[in-house]
Amino acid sequence: MPLWARIQADMSWLVDLLLRDSTAHTMLILALVIVIGMAIGRIRVRGIGFGIAGVLFAGILLANFRPLLNEPVIDFVKDFGLVLFVFMVGLQVGPGFFASFRRQGLQINLLAAAIVAGGVLVAVLFHFLFSLDVATTVGLLAGAVTNTPSLGAAQQALRDAAPAAASGQLPLTGLGYAVAYPFGVIGVILAMVLLRHLFRVRINDEAEGFRREQAAIFPPPETLNLEVQNPQLSGQPLKILADVVGPDIVISRVLRRKQLFTPGNDTVLQRGDVLLAVGARAKLKKLRLLVGKESRVDLKKYPSQLTVTRIVVTRKEVLGKSLAELQLRRRYGVNITRINRAGVEFVPSPGVHLQFGDRLNVVGAEDMARQLANLLGNSLRHLEFPNILPIFLGILAGVVLGSLPIAIPGLPFPLKLGSAGGPLIVAILLGRFGNIGRFTAYISTGANLMLREIGIALFLACVGLRAGAEFVPVLVRGRGLTWLGLGAVITLVPVLLGALAGRLLLKKNYLVLCGLMAGSMTDPPALAFANGYVNSDAPALTYATVYPLVTFLRILSAQLLVLFFIR
Repeated sequence: MPLWARIQADMSWLVDLLLRDSTAHTMLILALVIVIGMAIGRIRVRGIGFGIAGVLFAGILLANFRPLLNEPVIDFVKDFGLVLFVFMVGLQVGPGFFASFRRQGLQINLLAAAIVAGGVLVAVLFHFLFSLDVATTVGLLAGAVTNTPSLGAAQQALRDAAPAAASGQLPLTGLGYAVAYPFGVIGVILAMVLLRHLFRVRINDEAEGFRREQAAIFPPPETLNLEVQNPQLSGQPLKILADVVGPDIVISRVLRRKQLFTPGNDTVLQRGDVLLAVGARAKLKKLRLLVGKESRVDLKKYPSQLTVTRIVVTRKEVLGKSLAELQLRRRYGVNITRINRAGVEFVPSPGVHLQFGDRLNVVGAEDMARQLANLLGNSLRHLEFPNILPIFLGILAGVVLGSLPIAIPGLPFPLKLGSAGGPLIVAILLGRFGNIGRFTAYISTGANLMLREIGIALFLACVGLRAGAEFVPVLVRGRGLTWLGLGAVITLVPVLLGALAGRLLLKKNYLVLCGLMAGSMTDPPALAFANGYVNSDAPALTYATVYPLVTFLRILSAQLLVLFFIR
């Protein structure tokens, strides 16, 4: 056999990999798109780059070379990447989500709803001014706000409302979506950059401001040494202090006649006792008025046999049990003065239920603290062990929830949260409550970030490859450039007006507004861009706060547009 023929025979596997439609070829293209996209994302002009959104543009670029793609593989990878991203975001923000919603959720969600309504109004205006058919209108709207579920809802509405015309109109929704989507991604990022320069925002100052806001929601525990001078407290049990001030105050140590010990609820107070109290500043001030005065003696520095030990909860048998149920003070003679959960430190009440990864500050004798550590686990190795089962149980539940039809009075067909909204809601609940029965949903921060980045990279690569093939042809012929301009207006006008109102009228933190803009446009790449600004949970927390409502409104509005304007 000639040498060239032998070389061709030996390299046939490479030819098959590069030129034939197969799963391996599709995965090769996806990996290439992500590599090029990450390189594009690292290019910075005056300190500003596209970050993870570069993967989208790399996908659009490579799609114009018409690579052979296995469509079922692309569909699966796209949806799975999106589910993985939003699920990890939900787990991250879950512990602080409900408290944040109570504090600022109503205002933020009203702003997000106003941005949604603004986009719909602009789209309706363009529908009449430019004589757009409803299929193109809803496609442009879905792409401009980067909301794939609303595109699917609009296409389903077209099939249900006008079956005969649907076959001719459905491609228009996809083309409108493909043209508007790229600027929908970049437009929100540009709005963030514009807002930052307009108000001369200092990112580190905003991060510190958000930290202070969170501290107001979760006041960091402080300590105070108090001397009992109130004669009415003499002879009363220690628990009377919690009855008056509240349960989230812990008396960790008592000094009486130069003897330091850990008290229990039944410890009888005496005049002259010095108490070391742990709690929020406001509660400590109230306690000082009740007890007497601040003592000059610092019990934390007072020589004694008591120690402060940090114990990590890793044993499954204690998960979900309350401190009152475990009776740690009676069994071990120790006090739990603080708990750190997902980066938030608070003073525990007896009703607090333990979660995997909780870090407890324990005051008591050293040997008793060791016994308690054995009970609670205290195994750092278990923190790094990947808990895959509850994550996929959560994804399973989220997909089921997202597929659940929600009947709305007056609509001929039900709505659905989709493959993004359902998993996000389940993940927030898991992040808040920490476990499914005895299965813990804990995942380390590093693992969370890794899975999140993998998910969003896969999603953007698939979207770019899908949209890119039609992107250039639509732009260069017909009304493609007009569609691009209309989509850009639908993207920018509502989000900028909403962000300006949030900053000027409501005085919202810039990082919170970044999360609002990304969430109101259901734009994961914009969230990833905002997360790249600084190490703060502010954008992700706000994104998750508004995402459920926004997703529902986007799906509902797309279907209503079809019903009202179909001809």
